[in-house]
Amino acid sequence: MAKLPVRIAAAGLLFALPLAGSAALADGPRMPAVISVTADGDATLVPDMATVSLSVVSQADDTATALSDNSTAMQKVIDALKADGIEDKDIQTSNFSVSPRYEQVTASDGSMTTEIVGYEVQNGLDVRVRDLSKLSGVLDEAVKLGVNSGGGIAFSNSDPTAAEDEARREAVANALAKAETLAEAAGVTLGKVVSISEQGSMPRPMMMRGDMMMAKAESAPPIAAGENTYSITVNISLEIDQ
Repeated sequence: MAKLPVRIAAAGLLFALPLAGSAALADGPRMPAVISVTADGDATLVPDMATVSLSVVSQADDTATALSDNSTAMQKVIDALKADGIEDKDIQTSNFSVSPRYEQVTASDGSMTTEIVGYEVQNGLDVRVRDLSKLSGVLDEAVKLGVNSGGGIAFSNSDPTAAEDEARREAVANALAKAETLAEAAGVTLGKVVSISEQGSMPRPMMMRGDMMMAKAESAPPIAAGENTYSITVNISLEIDQ
């Protein structure tokens, strides 16, 4: 009979442990209140190179003739590009296609049929010009040697790091200013930065598109490079002092 109180006391202790643990969890540290903001930053940079799309389109009654004519013209263009100082690594075939050409033909009974009347070969190049002073001359020479389609130009920068860093600094400054405005409006005080992240963003290079290669130019075309805009978006969370 003397052992009975001991067993009851032990059982009582076992029940008390989880209750004490639950209370500790309830009174543990809480996540701080925060203000989270998103802001953008932009910076511009004058381009120092361009990528131009050049195509030779050839038509003939048969594929062999169309391919031969096209290959001859394109090889002259490639040779001229290299003579102008364009390196092999900056000349890349972008597309190549051989397709039939169709025409509607009226039969003797008045019905309409579609017939193959020839073939078309298209061969395209993407050419990176690292010296923009040569760009106008490259386009002029390419047209004279047989380029008769394309004409898209994308201006870019070999090293946009400085512009991207400037855009980052502007984005962070804009985000902190926005957070200050929110805190002031809410009547609270900002604390330390809890987190900061950058969203991936693509640069917005200047683009020139059009069929400038379709017609033979009598002189080198004028080219205006303008500026490229680089954009960065940041997300920042700051504690609210309490």
